[in-house]
Amino acid sequence: MADATASARAEISRLHRAPEPEVLAPLLKAAKLSPESRRRVESRALAMLAELRSTQASGWVNQFLQEYRLNTSEGIALLSLAEAFLRVPDPETADQLIADKLGDADWRAHAGKSHSTLVNSATWGLVIGRALVSESAEASALKRLIARAGEPFVRQAVGAAMRMMGEIFVMGRTIEEAIARMKKRENRGFTASFDMLGEAARTFPDAERYYRAYEDAIRAVGKVKEGHSISVKLSALHPRYEVAQYDRCVPSLIEQVEALATLAKDVGIAFTIDAEETERLEMSLDIIEAVAGLRALKGWDGLGMAIQSYGKRARPTIAWANAVGEKTGRRIAARLVKGAYWDSEIKHTQEQGLSDYPLFTRKAATDVCYLACAKDMLVAKNIYPAFATHNALTVATVLEWAGDSRDFEFQRLHGMGEGLYETLVREQGYHTRIYAPVGGHRDLLAYLVRRLLENGANSSFVHQLADEKLTDADILADPVAKIAAVGGTRHPGIPLPEDLFAPERKNSEGIDLNDREELARVAKAVAPPLDFAPMSSPTADALVTRALKGFEDWSKRSVEARAACLERLADLLERDRDMLMRIAVQEAKKTIPDALAEVREAVDFCRYYAAQARKHLQPVELPGPTGERNVLRMEGRGAWVCIAPWNFPLAIFLGQVSAALAAGNSVIAKPASQTPEIAACAVGLAHDAGIPEDVLILAAGRRDMGQKLMEDVRIAGVAFTGSTATAKTIARTLIADDDRDIIPLIAETGGINAMIVDSTALPEQVVQDVITSAFRSAGQRCSALRLLVLQDDIAERTLEMLSGAMDSLIVGDPADPRTDVGPVIDQPSYDKLMGRREAMKDRILKTVPVPEEGLFVPPTLIRIDAIEELRQEWFGPLLHVTTWKGGDLAETVRRVNASGFGLTMGLHSRIARAAETVEETGTVGNLYVNRSMIGAIVGSQPFGGEGQSGTGPKAGGPHYLPRFCAERVTSTDTTSSGGNATLLSLDDVGI
Repeated sequence: MADATASARAEISRLHRAPEPEVLAPLLKAAKLSPESRRRVESRALAMLAELRSTQASGWVNQFLQEYRLNTSEGIALLSLAEAFLRVPDPETADQLIADKLGDADWRAHAGKSHSTLVNSATWGLVIGRALVSESAEASALKRLIARAGEPFVRQAVGAAMRMMGEIFVMGRTIEEAIARMKKRENRGFTASFDMLGEAARTFPDAERYYRAYEDAIRAVGKVKEGHSISVKLSALHPRYEVAQYDRCVPSLIEQVEALATLAKDVGIAFTIDAEETERLEMSLDIIEAVAGLRALKGWDGLGMAIQSYGKRARPTIAWANAVGEKTGRRIAARLVKGAYWDSEIKHTQEQGLSDYPLFTRKAATDVCYLACAKDMLVAKNIYPAFATHNALTVATVLEWAGDSRDFEFQRLHGMGEGLYETLVREQGYHTRIYAPVGGHRDLLAYLVRRLLENGANSSFVHQLADEKLTDADILADPVAKIAAVGGTRHPGIPLPEDLFAPERKNSEGIDLNDREELARVAKAVAPPLDFAPMSSPTADALVTRALKGFEDWSKRSVEARAACLERLADLLERDRDMLMRIAVQEAKKTIPDALAEVREAVDFCRYYAAQARKHLQPVELPGPTGERNVLRMEGRGAWVCIAPWNFPLAIFLGQVSAALAAGNSVIAKPASQTPEIAACAVGLAHDAGIPEDVLILAAGRRDMGQKLMEDVRIAGVAFTGSTATAKTIARTLIADDDRDIIPLIAETGGINAMIVDSTALPEQVVQDVITSAFRSAGQRCSALRLLVLQDDIAERTLEMLSGAMDSLIVGDPADPRTDVGPVIDQPSYDKLMGRREAMKDRILKTVPVPEEGLFVPPTLIRIDAIEELRQEWFGPLLHVTTWKGGDLAETVRRVNASGFGLTMGLHSRIARAAETVEETGTVGNLYVNRSMIGAIVGSQPFGGEGQSGTGPKAGGPHYLPRFCAERVTSTDTTSSGGNATLLSLDDVGI
């Protein structure tokens, strides 16, 4: 059976990003029912629907989803409140959150409308709550009425409501409580698969706590002997469960899963490994296969796995599980689910610029895949099937295919699907297991949000059942017929990643670094050292003379011709991507993901400015009086000097250059002295793309070249990215000579970039975004996080988690795929940063070990007493942290503004009005809310600062190109040569 497992793995790899119609074609055949079967399935499903509708009045969740649909402001407000409220420790912020979520929605419109008394009672509570947090006359009367209770009354009521929601979706706060609840009457006849509620571990202590929780749960469940089981998330057992960390995490996970599975075998319960994001699928299969083959587990059929049918690889994964079961002499319990990460998988694929999606883009396609997989599972000899679904049509189809067999089970989420399975379990004897989350209600968080979104989406069966406007025929429509009708094509509203910016331009092509084979190939390509020969250039005078000559021809070329050259350059950059990444790793000391992002951004700049030139630089005829023609033309200014930094030696270098060229200028491009090689490679490719050698000239090798170029009065403009001090020196040089022309300076410099975090923020998300923003690229980005400002109520907990997350970072060779943080660029940078660490050594809260050899500055967390204490930018992996007391967010933002810098700012808060406050008060070029502060995307997030952080306009934005142009208008009096022919040609005119 080794061949069968290998064959299944090959098919899993082949289908990963295969076109949707190709994947669906065999699934449609497998899932199709004969006319007779279809009639029986519909009849059975209709009976289930009738029973569901008759019991629906007591179904709190169904009624809730009907009254507060997730495409309404009220539904979103409730979901947002539930996600954040229970973790807020301070009353003031809790009141702000309540006011934010309840204040704008129209709760009164829902009052008394539901069939559920519980939902109606909750709605009236929301009506009163909204009134209490508003400023209306109604609010004043209510506040006077309950003056002694006031806002604490609302806070307590909302807290009780949120805990009630927690009880609906969480089986118990402890495993003992959950086991006891399974013995209650409403769960009679069902078994449970308990899961320790929570998301992926962020730190090693988190992972250790999860492991102990699983261990304790297995022992507790083993004592009751009632057929219950345990579900385990691998990402909860290791904080770096990532493909790049394969050699580090997979052996550790095999060891931990073996220990847990052995314990489960010993106490006589089943043990299921949950599904993760698709990027982790093949790692999960490696772990499962290794555990399945362990001698200690021989003869035990308790090992199980979850398979997500929204993935294109679901069916071959079932074939693989069957083959592994035969090879290891066991039945593997396979839990078939629809999937839980659909929206994030779509977004990540688009962001990464990959060839296609790893999952289906239509809900009906997922249903088709589910049915095809279910059919395979029912006939697989080495699989025990478990069908997790709340869809009556799916249940009826499984029962049709199963016939008289009862050798399978259904599964449902705790809090959902009760009505669907009551008769099946208690009258017909079908085995059904409840997926039962266990944990504190405060830990509900993202779990609740994801489950409600998954099961409350408008296209889901649960939501459709709650929609009285839909008929039974609508709800039971055949997914096979739906997909066949559209030919299995991708959803038209979800473009392929390469078409994300269509029709304006093609998106840059990415590399799937979560594909182990591809990552290994890239690592091999970038690893060989390069020899960098010294470079030299002619004098500045000679370069400017040559550039002026090139300008004469280039400026006369059409916009279309110039744009076409830039697009050819983009294609050549992608063709030579491996070599460019190799230079970026070796010369600029970039990690593999950063090197890839560097090339992609350069490609995006070339294509974006080509498209912008076509759109904005064509002559425009302006309105005016009859008999007059007015034409505005955008022309090149002359020879521009573009000075790029070493931290983005390809992306910013070509961003400046491509904009100047698109506008019709010639360019003298000066790279940083640390990174001339990648600039030389880029210039060579530009010449190959058809840009003349006298139009784009590389100026490298002379340390005084920049100053000499600034002093040449013939240059027409300067684009500069670098330090604030250098930008000011350039500005002074450009105005020092009263006789020279006034020319534009486009400068983008650094900043003291702050992230403000309030107590509504999700700590796990904050920590992840802080690690990314402060330490990726060794902190050598102008946008990098320099100052973390935590609300003091959550500072201790957040810093503890951040410290733990820093422990998982790997500092080392940037060519190694495992490396998170590489060295800093050169010795002066190293010395300056290490000097800062030494000066602040008494305030260092956390640091990370680094290799002894090399320019490695340890990622460091430094405590300061106040925002104002940080007065300059430290360009490296040094993160300063301070606190704010909450309450006056605007004043905190103003204190950050007072630094004079204005590049980037971050905010983590679940209060929408907080984001509005920072947006109104912050004087920064780029504000990032509930995300990291780095990685601006060309055309989507134009980048650049103000104040001491730059002049604008923003790079990668619609206002950038005109700054490189001279605007010229020609006005012609067309009547001067004998009359206005246009006017006289109109009907019914004359004198």
